[in-house]
Amino acid sequence: MTSDFDAMLCDRLVAQMPEAVIFADRDGRIRLWNRGAEVVFGHASTDVAGKSLDIIIPEYLRQRHWEGYHRALAEGHTRSGDRVLPTKALRKDGATIYVELSFAVVLDDTGAAIGALAVGRNITEKFAEDKARRRRLAALEEEVAARARHAGPGGDAA
Repeated sequence: MTSDFDAMLCDRLVAQMPEAVIFADRDGRIRLWNRGAEVVFGHASTDVAGKSLDIIIPEYLRQRHWEGYHRALAEGHTRSGDRVLPTKALRKDGATIYVELSFAVVLDDTGAAIGALAVGRNITEKFAEDKARRRRLAALEEEVAARARHAGPGGDAA
C-alpha cells in the first residue's frame, strides 16, 4: 500500500462512517465534519466549517464544555479516557438531542495538541425508551410497596 492509498482510504472511511466524526482545532473551530455529523446534527459540513463547536452545545453546558476542552488540550488527553459519554446536544432545528460521544485529543508528531476529535451517535430514542422503562419500574416498585403496606405484617390484606 502507498501513503496516497492510505490517505485516500482514511478519508473515505471517515467520510462514509455512519457515526458523527468531528474534529475541532485548538480554538474549538470545526475543521472536519463528516456525513454522519450532518445526519446527527442537521448541519451540512459547508455550513459549519470554521465555526465554533458552540453550534451544537446547549448554552447552559458551554462553560463546562470549554473548561474541559481547554484542560484536555493542555494535558494532552481527556479525563474520560476510553469511556463513551452520553450528553445533550443541539440540532440545526433547535431540538435538544441526546448523543453518545467518545473524545480524543489529537497530537502532532512532537506530542503537542492540535485539536480534539469526537465520534458519536444520536441516542435520543434509546434514552427516551430507557427513561420510560425506569418510570415503569419505579411505578411497579411503588405498587408492590403499597400492597405490602396495605397487607400488614402478616402478609394478608385484611
